[in-house]
Formats: sequence, structure tokens, C-alpha cells
Amino acid sequence: MNRPNKNIVVLREVESTNNYATQLILSNAAEEGTVVLTQFQKKGRGQLGNRWESEAGKNMLATIILYPQFLDAGKQFILSKIVSLSLVEFLGNKTDNVSIKWPNDIYVGNKKIAGILIENSIKGSTLFSSLLGIGLNLNQEKFLSDAPNPVSLKLITGKEYSIEIVLTEILESIFKWYKKLETGSFSEIDSAYFSQLFRVGEWSGYSKNKTVFEAKIIGIGEFGQLQLETRDGTVEEFMFKEVEFIL
Repeated sequence: MNRPNKNIVVLREVESTNNYATQLILSNAAEEGTVVLTQFQKKGRGQLGNRWESEAGKNMLATIILYPQFLDAGKQFILSKIVSLSLVEFLGNKTDNVSIKWPNDIYVGNKKIAGILIENSIKGSTLFSSLLGIGLNLNQEKFLSDAPNPVSLKLITGKEYSIEIVLTEILESIFKWYKKLETGSFSEIDSAYFSQLFRVGEWSGYSKNKTVFEAKIIGIGEFGQLQLETRDGTVEEFMFKEVEFIL
């Protein structure tokens, strides 16, 4: 696909960029690569119903519309991988200690700087459309919600960032990885994602059903499951929200 540079819908405020993008798809008004960018989300959403806090005009809140109809529905988690890798790539040029906290939070050190919400529609056995929702903390300096560990790029570097320039850089990276996906470079994407995981290969604390245990990440399953090995050699797989990191 061609990289978009014209199909960007800029809104002052919206309930959710993903919701707005859905309406564009339903009305046949969105080419592949269309981007919805807003200064403020009244009902910004995170994974599994979590709320995303963002001060108006301070951060990058965007949804990219794709039609990855070449991709089997069972492989949809790989879209999360390419968006995560694109954010790591962008942030890694600005600061150190950037990683992907499974499944798709982006961390700098032990603090969360970005979140991703991907919503897919399926037609038959393949994907029809995908919404790549990104919330990236750029210039916000105070966080008021009860989120435990938010941070912004400005708090880390002391610099102010242009949302439009940042979006352009991230889009370039996303479409670079998307091209690899189109050409079937699954192994390269899988390997890159695994290598960037937060605490990969380290013995760390986790919690399952309020029981704390020590384990290390040894892999990611076909459908995005986190594979953990405990001290006694037991290997378990966890889907989203089935296990928590102890930070």
C-alpha cells in the first residue's frame, strides 16, 4: 500500500477516535491509511474497557484505518506487534529503556508512556478492517487519574513535541512494518516484538487470581498468549488480563 499523507481527519474533540473511524468505514468514507487525529477524547478507551486519560491538546490520540484482508483472523495479534514496534522505534530515538509491556503498553523504564487499542472486523476467515488506536503521552505534565505510573515524553526529555510531526514519524514506521506484514515477514516481526518485551527473560513477580509468583517470559503464543516459566520449570500460557505484572 502507499503511505498516506493526505487522508488525515483532524478533530478538536470526539468521543473516541476508534468510534469515529468505525463510522467512516461503515459509510465507505475511509481509504486504507486514513487517520483520525483529535486533540481530546471525551470517552477515550484502553484495552478491555479501561479509560485513557489525556489532557486536551497535549498528546497524540489517533486511529489508523487498515484493510488487512490478506491476514487470517487468527493472526490478528500481529497487528498489535507492528504498532508496538513502531512506537518503540520512534521513542527509542528520543530516550532510553523503551520496551513493550505485554500485550501492548509501551513503557519507558517502569512507567507507561503509550497504549494501543486495536479493533478488528472479520469477514469469513480473514480480517476485513482494523482500527489501530494509539494514545501517546507527549506534552502532558500532570496526570490526575488513578493510573499508577504514567509518564510523558516531555517529562522525560524536557522538550515540547509537535503532535503532527510525531504522527508523521510514527506513520512512516507503521507502514514500514505493515509492508513487512504484507510480504509475509512474520518471523521477523515476531522476533523483533519478543526482543523488545518488558522484562523479557528476567525473573520477575506476577499475580494470578491474587496469588503472587515468580516467573520469566519465554515466548508469545500464536494468538498473543504470554508464555511464562516458573522456577520449578512449569510453563503456563495466559491470555489478556489473566495475569498481572508486579511493578
